[in-house]
Amino acid sequence: MATDVTTPDGSSDAALAAGPRSGRARSRWATAGWYLVLTLLSVIVLFPVYMLLLRAISDPLAYVAEGQPLHPVAVEWDAFTNAFTEASLGRSMALSFVVTLVIVVAQLLTSVLAAYAFAFLEFPFKRVLFAVVIATLLLPIEVTLVANLQTVRDIGLLNSVPGLSVPFLASAFGIFLIRQGFLGIPRDLRDAATLDGYGHLRFLFRVAVPLTRPIIGSFVVISFLGAWNQYVWPRFATTEDSWQTVQVALRSIANDRVDQLNIGFAAAVIAALPLVVLLILFQRQIVRGLTAGAVKG
Repeated sequence: MATDVTTPDGSSDAALAAGPRSGRARSRWATAGWYLVLTLLSVIVLFPVYMLLLRAISDPLAYVAEGQPLHPVAVEWDAFTNAFTEASLGRSMALSFVVTLVIVVAQLLTSVLAAYAFAFLEFPFKRVLFAVVIATLLLPIEVTLVANLQTVRDIGLLNSVPGLSVPFLASAFGIFLIRQGFLGIPRDLRDAATLDGYGHLRFLFRVAVPLTRPIIGSFVVISFLGAWNQYVWPRFATTEDSWQTVQVALRSIANDRVDQLNIGFAAAVIAALPLVVLLILFQRQIVRGLTAGAVKG
């Protein structure tokens, strides 16, 4: 005959055994709840992507005639080739790649150098200048659009790669983000490098940049996304169709003809592919960069 043993605090063995089991049950329910929430969020995020692909591969007239269902109708792939042949999407994407590369390289260089100066150097009005840099984050592009456009027109840079990239050669956000990474470098390491004869440039590229590589990698991705998706400035800085970037070209492809709607959707899918590939390749860098310094050890 089994008997429960009572502990000095009055609880029995059965009660003690039930405690861990109930804790594990609550943990399983909590995990299941999180998975359910994440699944719902994934569906919400991916549903527009699914609809974009659906409209791109469906015959537009047949799709509308069927009442716009949630499944493909009269699947055809001609829209993807027509986006290149009829809408010159390839030329616009090539131009966007060039402009984006120029902007990313320029922003990376200026942000790293300026961030190093604000993090490690001492000079007059340092705090004031940094505050001014941060204040520019509050200015939308529309505020400076007219002045920048007039300047670019006066120096003859309309319809050119320099004209499309000059207003974005520096990034206040990049300066702020990389400066925060540099401030996380221990001062003892900086002093030790100075004793070893490291100058500013040597310390920057041999020590500071490698230690903040995840943050810099995250900024490169953010910079690429911003440059690739730019629409307002290229829309006004170009007057010829041959200088349309991919986002402006997408707007030009869109029209009111129902029988050609799938071409616009297919072009949008093609234009998004470089961004998808970039995010897949650099997802670990992005996570490491955004969480750098969050855990102290």
